[in-house]
Amino acid sequence: MTNPILRSLSPLTLLLASCGTSISAQDKAPEAAGIAVTDVATFDEPWAMTFLPGTEMALITEKKGVLKLWREGSDKAVNVSGTPKVAYGGQGGFGDVIAAPDFATSGMVYLSWAEQGDGDTRGAVVGRARLVMGDAPKLEGLSVIWRQFPKVSGKGHYSHRMAFSPDGKYLYVTSGDRQKFTPAQDLTANLGKVLRLLPDGTPAPENPMATKGGVTAQIWSFGHRNLLGIAFSPDGRLWDIEHGPAGGDEINLVEPGKNYGWPMVSDGDHYDGKPIPRNSTRPDLAQPAISWNPVIAPGNMIFYTGKAFPQWQGQALIAGLASGGIVRVGIEGAKAKELERIDLGNRIREIEQAPDGSIYVLEDGEGAKLRHITLKP
Repeated sequence: MTNPILRSLSPLTLLLASCGTSISAQDKAPEAAGIAVTDVATFDEPWAMTFLPGTEMALITEKKGVLKLWREGSDKAVNVSGTPKVAYGGQGGFGDVIAAPDFATSGMVYLSWAEQGDGDTRGAVVGRARLVMGDAPKLEGLSVIWRQFPKVSGKGHYSHRMAFSPDGKYLYVTSGDRQKFTPAQDLTANLGKVLRLLPDGTPAPENPMATKGGVTAQIWSFGHRNLLGIAFSPDGRLWDIEHGPAGGDEINLVEPGKNYGWPMVSDGDHYDGKPIPRNSTRPDLAQPAISWNPVIAPGNMIFYTGKAFPQWQGQALIAGLASGGIVRVGIEGAKAKELERIDLGNRIREIEQAPDGSIYVLEDGEGAKLRHITLKP
């Protein structure tokens, strides 16, 4: 069936009007590590990016609540209307964006954001809507399908990253501990968890605690801190990447019903210097595949499956905030090994694979560059 979105798409007119600052696609960034880096556009506090299947276009979220539609080869992007009001501040605002598995026929996209609650409380939510294309792209029928529970004070550790299972049947959502520590071990809350949902946001009926009902039925795994990346490896296994406290960033093989230990254990310590027992002291808990101390401060993570960098096939590519570039990691069974750091000279919030197998990264913060990474000839 022909994609109804593509039938209504007018890409030339769509992308002539820029809704933000841009830079020349010819401006070059420094080259390093056998790769060429080209700066192609700028965005204001971008957080996530996803290519729309069957197109050369991508959606990009900006934390203050703006959704951008950008086309490869352009230095401009346009606003998508119909976006929700977000609770902006701290780590909060617009979050992740992904396309539904049946996007080619349904046009559905999934978005996450921080939502204001009663009083001084907030929580992450996930919504879905149909993306209507044309000269004035918009979200149509946006509805919230999942919420963090409970809403709490503070503006950190929302996590709210999303991934569909390879078969398209399940939506996985990361839910951070909201800097409250103990909810990660509380099975009556969905904070500090990985959740497995059906595409409509209801709990998957075969979940480990499905018979418990309520938000407990959503839980796939627990004992997590701040999960800013979640992805399936080419062999179909689910992995996450998490921020530790003062040290202890980690990659985990995410398995059903397992407890990943936060805040009881960590390979880092509290920010005030108070020690935390190490993961190895609790072999009864799920162990990280790799941990970092000092931290890399991950933005997100993908598994590379393209042909542009054949030597990276099957490896995890991590957007590094504190590490200021890309961290390349090899997977060996249930363990992981760092292979390389590619210095890009700035905090990297997001990494995505383009349809042709090249890589795009988004810098963090205001005036952040979208950078295209290709192999040097």
